[in-house]
Amino acid sequence: MNLSRPARITLRIAAGLGFAVIYIPLFLVLINSLNPDRSSGWPPPGLTFGWWGDAWRSSGARDALWTSVKAGLGATAIALVLGTLIAFACQRYRFFGREAVSFAVVLPIALPGIVTGVALNTAFRTVLEPLGVGLGLFTVVVGHATFCIVVVFNNVIARLRRMPGSYEEAAMDLGAHTFRTFVDVTFPLLRSALVAGALLAFALSFDEIVVTTFTAGPGVQTLPVWIYSNMARPQQAPVVNVVAAVLVLLSVIPIYLAQRLSSDTASGSRL
Repeated sequence: MNLSRPARITLRIAAGLGFAVIYIPLFLVLINSLNPDRSSGWPPPGLTFGWWGDAWRSSGARDALWTSVKAGLGATAIALVLGTLIAFACQRYRFFGREAVSFAVVLPIALPGIVTGVALNTAFRTVLEPLGVGLGLFTVVVGHATFCIVVVFNNVIARLRRMPGSYEEAAMDLGAHTFRTFVDVTFPLLRSALVAGALLAFALSFDEIVVTTFTAGPGVQTLPVWIYSNMARPQQAPVVNVVAAVLVLLSVIPIYLAQRLSSDTASGSRL
């Protein structure tokens, strides 16, 4: 598409403004984590790493980080299994209600988080509490898995649509049974899509706060919830800025790796 010079300039300005709205606040978080002023006055009178040491020594932040990691790993494991199985069922088999199943899997990520949180809270209190299972880390993992399944499902089904079934048919013609065909043929072709989906699912779970608020029981606090609950405490403001900055930096890694893996998968499918 050939655009006129004024159109190109307008698009560049619009893109620059869009990136500024997104990334300038994140940059300010990083600057405030180095601000020696406890009230985060602007401009900062200097730079210090003292708050980073305080954040490292904060037992509340460390416990919340470990809880987020456990919840993310649990939700990712569930999402990998269920998302992959559903993707195979919807792509490789024809059955009544297939489109409805696909829609039902994708729907949770489109719903407002507060709707999902209220629905899960009601379901857990109605179904699990009479069985003696209260709100806690388990319910957080299940709650996160409801929307993490979507990213795994989308990655796997997209890869399956580009992957010809002739490879698996050829392996079976040569005498390989179903499990052997999956291990030697299907899984290597799906591996990058699975890793990309897992990274995205973990990042999505790690950053979640709304659903966590409704599904976590007393004493279960993930890192985003810890940040939110400590924002209004003046003495904790510098430590919160540090933890938020670390969260931003950590979130970049899985997103970048997932994007690279998805790009490599797409390139490989065109060879």
